[in-house]
Amino acid sequence: MSGPASPDVTVLGAGIVGICSALSLAGRGLRVRLIDRDAPGQATSYGNAGIISPWSVVPQSMPGLWKKVPGWLLDPLGPVSVKPGYLPKVAPWGLRFLSEGREGRIQQISDAMDMLNRNCVELYRQHLAGTGHEELVQDSYYVHAFRNADAADLNSVDYRMRSDRGADMERIGTSELRDLEPALTPEFQAAILIKGQARATSPGRIGTVLAEKFQAMGGEILRQTVRAIQPSGTGGWSYTTEAGQEWTPKLVLAMGVWSGELLKPLGIRIPMESERGYHVSFRSPGVALNNSIMDMDMKFVASSMEEGLRVAGTAEFAGLDQPVNQKRLDGLVKLARALLPDLRADDMDTWSGQRPSLPDSLPCIGEVEGFPDLIAAFGHSHYGLMMAPKTGRLVADIVSHTPVNEDLSPFRTRRYERIKA
Repeated sequence: MSGPASPDVTVLGAGIVGICSALSLAGRGLRVRLIDRDAPGQATSYGNAGIISPWSVVPQSMPGLWKKVPGWLLDPLGPVSVKPGYLPKVAPWGLRFLSEGREGRIQQISDAMDMLNRNCVELYRQHLAGTGHEELVQDSYYVHAFRNADAADLNSVDYRMRSDRGADMERIGTSELRDLEPALTPEFQAAILIKGQARATSPGRIGTVLAEKFQAMGGEILRQTVRAIQPSGTGGWSYTTEAGQEWTPKLVLAMGVWSGELLKPLGIRIPMESERGYHVSFRSPGVALNNSIMDMDMKFVASSMEEGLRVAGTAEFAGLDQPVNQKRLDGLVKLARALLPDLRADDMDTWSGQRPSLPDSLPCIGEVEGFPDLIAAFGHSHYGLMMAPKTGRLVADIVSHTPVNEDLSPFRTRRYERIKA
């Protein structure tokens, strides 16, 4: 079926958030155009760790985190790195980030995360139903593995946050962990199993399959680079690509970290940092994992996927235009070998992508204040894969004027403009 000549709504950005938004909009009977410079779902969304967890309700910034940051920055294998020349630019963001981790704030953020993640597994199953690729989402535990048994504490703040919101969790010792995941290093003394969730066996293929479903519903996908957006004098929005300027009645901005750049000419400043993530995929690993594993000491995730065994993690703050940092990739390989002693690491693919991160771990969702018919759907940091289906549903509600029975105030696009740095 050919795409619509004149869409009711245009979605800029075909990452997993844009794809889920386009699918939900098309499901309401709207004519939808989806635009991205890359193939759908093959940029930042392609490279994540594949975790689809309703229990990702723990903000990135937590009380006491500031004590750990210096050690992480000094450790070449640590979970966070900042390019020295970028430190002055990222420092104000970092201070806001740490202030969001205060005791009185984290429960509010957790409730907002819970609202976006609560039904993520079920919503993916609905999106994949009938595509013939339902196996791309598989039931899984999230195994948090610890070398120090005392650190595996179900009464710690982060696990209490999960259990308060309904997570089913269990603490296990070395022998049970060995039975569950024989490939892991015997150095792990304990693990916490987070149950009732799923993993993606190929995040990139989920993007492709759902984009094809969107097209089969009559949706249109264009490969173009969006350079600017502006409100039209007669209502609606104009956007500019290399093909020229086009008009659309409603515009959904789902371009991840690049969304902030498009908003600057409108006078909107969003404290969004590009947090570069890396992964290494071992094509013939010789070992397999049955669940998603997080090494809780080194803060990275490993999972078996169609493309091989993927190890993903690290957050690097260096700006959008920096070359890939080979040291971060080498570090991930080293960590993977320590996690999986029998790993065959000679045949690998590497990847890097930009995560759009706001200081409060929450995305921007909803009509942008002061700009009618411009709908935000960006800034999902580490949680884009799991928050995408609910975000898409909320976008469709907003565009189709369906009452939203949820509190969207935590996701206001301009929420930081009232706080002067």
